[in-house]
Amino acid sequence: MAEENGASKQESPSLSILTQYIKDLSFENPGAPASLQKRDGQPEISINVNVNANPIGEDTYDVTLSLKAEGKSGEKSLFLCELVYGGVFRVANFPKEHMLPMLFIECPRLLFPFARQIVADATRNGGFPPLLVDPIDFAQMFQKRMAEEQARSKVQQTTN
Repeated sequence: MAEENGASKQESPSLSILTQYIKDLSFENPGAPASLQKRDGQPEISINVNVNANPIGEDTYDVTLSLKAEGKSGEKSLFLCELVYGGVFRVANFPKEHMLPMLFIECPRLLFPFARQIVADATRNGGFPPLLVDPIDFAQMFQKRMAEEQARSKVQQTTN
C-alpha cells in the first residue's frame, strides 16, 4: 500500500482522440456529365496515402491522414478526390521508443474508417459508385518510411 502514495506509482499509457476533423476535401469531376455515362470496363483507380504528425502541446499531437484517389479511363481523368482528415490525440505515458509507432500506426488506424467513409460518400455524391478504399497496413507504411529516412541520412552523411 505504500506504493500507492504516488511516489513510485507509474501512470499507465493512454491514447485518446480529443477531436477529429476534415482539414481539406476536394472532389473534381472534370468530364461531367459525359464521364458519368456507361463505359466499357472498369476505370483505373490509383490511391496515394500519407500520414503526418505534429506536436501541439504536452502529450497532444495533431495527426493527419491524406488520401488522394484518382479514377481514369485510359488517359482521361474521370474523378479526383483529395482528403486530409485529422485528429487531435492525447498520447500519454508511453516510452519514448513507442511514440513514433503510436503516432504513425495507431493514430491513423483509428482515423482511417472515418476517412474511408468520407471518400466513399464524395465519390458517390459525385455520380460514381462509392469508392471503398481497401484497408491500409500502416505498420508496413511506417517501416518503409523509417527505412527511407535511414537511407537518406546515410547518403547525407557520406556526402558531407
